[in-house]
Amino acid sequence: MTVGEMVETLGLSVISAGNLEREVTGGYASDLLSCVMARARTGHLWVTLQAHPNVVAVASLLDLAAVVVTEGVEPDEQTLDRAAAHGVTLLGTVETTFTVVGRLSALGVEGA
Repeated sequence: MTVGEMVETLGLSVISAGNLEREVTGGYASDLLSCVMARARTGHLWVTLQAHPNVVAVASLLDLAAVVVTEGVEPDEQTLDRAAAHGVTLLGTVETTFTVVGRLSALGVEGA
């Protein structure tokens, strides 16, 4: 499934569009950057309520397919600028991380 298909299926908002045609190869959920760096893999979708510039740095470093920011948290301008500069896709939802992960699992997205 592509990032764009997930946006449509889950009703996510596109906060910063990188590559919506990118295939999602799995997923990981955590708010601790060190855990994401240790366990998420290239092509994964990262689900978190964090929305600061370091999220973009980690997503770029790991070459993640996209980041889903939950609970209606909105990134600041610096984060948006970095996401655009690095081609990182940021998606948003008002749903909780738990709810998003459950819906992704039901779609067949496997964890790390």
